[in-house]
Amino acid sequence: VCHSELVSESQDENLKQVQVDKRMFPADFIAEGVDQTRGWFYTLHAIGTLVFDKIAYKNVVSNGLVLDKNGQKMSKRLGNATDPFETIKEYGPDATRWYMISNANPWDNLKFDIEGVAEVRRKFFGTLYNTYSFFSLYANIDGFKYAEAEVPLNERPEIDRWILSELHTLIKVVDEAYAEYEPTKAARAISDFVQENLSNWYVRLCRRRFWKGEYAQDKIAAYQTLYTCLLTVAKLGAPIAPFFMDKLYRDLTQATQSERYDSVHLAEFPKQVENFVDKSLESKMQKAQTISSLVLSLRKKEMIKVRQPLQKVMIPVLDAIQRAEIEAVSDLIKAEVNVKEVELLDDASGILIKQIKPNFKTLGPRFGKDMGLISKQIQDLSQEKINQLDASGFTIVELSGNSITLTKEDVEITSQDIEGWLVANSGNITVALDITISEELRMEGIARELVNRIQNIRKDSGFEVTDKIVVRLEKNGILEEAILNNEDYIKSETLTEELIFEENITNGTEIEFDNIKTKLLITK
Repeated sequence: VCHSELVSESQDENLKQVQVDKRMFPADFIAEGVDQTRGWFYTLHAIGTLVFDKIAYKNVVSNGLVLDKNGQKMSKRLGNATDPFETIKEYGPDATRWYMISNANPWDNLKFDIEGVAEVRRKFFGTLYNTYSFFSLYANIDGFKYAEAEVPLNERPEIDRWILSELHTLIKVVDEAYAEYEPTKAARAISDFVQENLSNWYVRLCRRRFWKGEYAQDKIAAYQTLYTCLLTVAKLGAPIAPFFMDKLYRDLTQATQSERYDSVHLAEFPKQVENFVDKSLESKMQKAQTISSLVLSLRKKEMIKVRQPLQKVMIPVLDAIQRAEIEAVSDLIKAEVNVKEVELLDDASGILIKQIKPNFKTLGPRFGKDMGLISKQIQDLSQEKINQLDASGFTIVELSGNSITLTKEDVEITSQDIEGWLVANSGNITVALDITISEELRMEGIARELVNRIQNIRKDSGFEVTDKIVVRLEKNGILEEAILNNEDYIKSETLTEELIFEENITNGTEIEFDNIKTKLLITK
C-alpha cells in the first residue's frame, strides 16, 4: 500500500496534528495471524512512518492457528469445534490461558485438547492451591504474620537456601522469557518450579518443620521461605493467570501487610538477587532428586510402598566430587525414599553388572559393511571397558588393525538386576536397592501404615491438627507386635496420648492393609 492510497494531501496535514503519548508509542509489540503480514503489519508501519516518521511497533508476534486435538482445522461442519465460552465456564479463564500458552509457542499451531485444560487445572493450579492451603493452615495455627526479623540467608537450613536459589534462577529465566516474547518458556518454567521443586520436594521434605517443634528460628525460616516462594510465583505467573495469581497475592499480603499494593498487577515485578543463587547447591540437590526418582521407580516396579522402610541403597560414584555431592544430601535421600542406609561405592564391579549393546542408528552410517564386526566388539567389551565408557563418555576398540573411538551415543548401557536387589540408572548415576524386607522392617512398615490410617480418620472426623487424641484398636496379634516395637513413633506422629487394645469395638472405623484387618476408634 503506497502513501497516495492511504490519505489525501488535506488528510495528511490533519494527521500530522495527532498527539501521541510518547510513552506508548511505538508499541512494544503487535500480535496477529500470519495472514496480516501484508495487511495490518505493513499498514501500521506505513501510517507510523508517514505521520510520525517512526515505526508503529518494535516487535511482532505472528500467531499460529488453534486446531483440534488431531491437528485438524476446527469446523462446525466436522463437529470438532470447541466452544470457548463453555470451556471458560467449566475450567475458568486462567486454566484455559495457561494451557494454551504452556502447550505451544504463540507462533506455532496449537492442537487444542480439552483434557489438557483439565490436566493443567489439576496439576498446576491444584498443586499451587494445595501448597498455599498447607502454608495458610499452619501459619494461622502459629500466628505467622511475617512480623519477625528476616532470618539471614546463611542461618537458614540448606533446604531453604536451595529453594531460594532455584527461585531466583526462575526469576531470571521468566523475566528474560517475557522480555523476549516467549511466554511458553516462562509458563513451563513456573510450572516445573511449582510442581517439582516447591511442592514435590521442598514442602514434602519440610512438612515436619511446620507442624512440629517450637515457634523458633527454624520454623520462622520455613514460613518466610515458603511465603517468599508463593508470593514470587504469584507475581511471575500474573501475566498468564491474572485472576488466580491476584487472589493468591492478595490472600498472602492482606494477612501480613508485607506489601502495600492492592493487586499483584500493581506490584513490582521480581528481580533476581545473585547472592541467593548457589549453583553448587542446585547441582547437589538435583542429584538427590535424580537418585530419589530412580529408587522410587524401583519401589513402584516391585510394588513396595514408600511407607515400607528398606535397608539400603548402594550408589557407585565416579570420582571424589560426585561422592562429596551425594554424601551432602544422603540424609535427604534416606528420608525421601525411606531407606536406612545410603552406601557409596568406589568399585561396584562385584555388585553391579552392566550390559551393553550397539546403537545401530549411529553406528550403521559410520561402519556400513563392517557393522557386524563392530557389533561383536561392543558385545565382547569387558566390565572394565563398559565402566570406562559409562564414566568418561568414550572408549577405544580395535577394528581391522585400526583404533576406533566409541562414544556413549554409539551404545546402550543398562544395569542388570542381581538377586535380592533392583538396579536402575540415569545418565552417570546408578542405584542398587536392597529389596529384602526383614521382620523388623516389616513391623515398622505396619506401624507407618497405621499412622496413615489414624491421620486420615483424624481428618475425616473433623479433629483440629493440634488436638491430642486417644486411639482404641480392636486386638490383632501382628498389629500389637508392630505397635509394641514402634509405640513412641506412632504416638509422636499422630499426637496420641494413649493407645488402647480392646477385644471388641462397636462404633469404630474398619481399617485394612497388608492382610491386617481391625477396627479403630479415635476420641479426644
